[in-house]
Amino acid sequence: MNLYLDDDTADRRLVALLINGGHHVTVPRDVDLAGATDARHVIHAIEEQLVLVTRNHDDFLDLHEVIQAAGGSHPGVLIIRADNDPKRDMTPRGIVTAVAKLEASGVPIQNEVYILNHWR
Repeated sequence: MNLYLDDDTADRRLVALLINGGHHVTVPRDVDLAGATDARHVIHAIEEQLVLVTRNHDDFLDLHEVIQAAGGSHPGVLIIRADNDPKRDMTPRGIVTAVAKLEASGVPIQNEVYILNHWR
């Protein structure tokens, strides 16, 4: 899967694990978008046809709804929810497993938002 991890998600360990899992991964620092607005990250993901991965549930869900209301489309958004509970929060390895399960399921990803926590 071609993924774009936003600023909140682009830690080096997760990037390395995703790449080792066969994914193409782009992060904001690779494309001079570190610190950019959420809207700019979405625009980049759309322009490059990258599925956006984020921990920022509310803002990206809002942007998804704006895109849908305007009749636009996007490659998909994968959200990682954090409960601030080490026993429940997803580890980088758990995130990679969830992405693999989602991809293997065959569900459509384009124009959809998925909570990766549900794909553990």
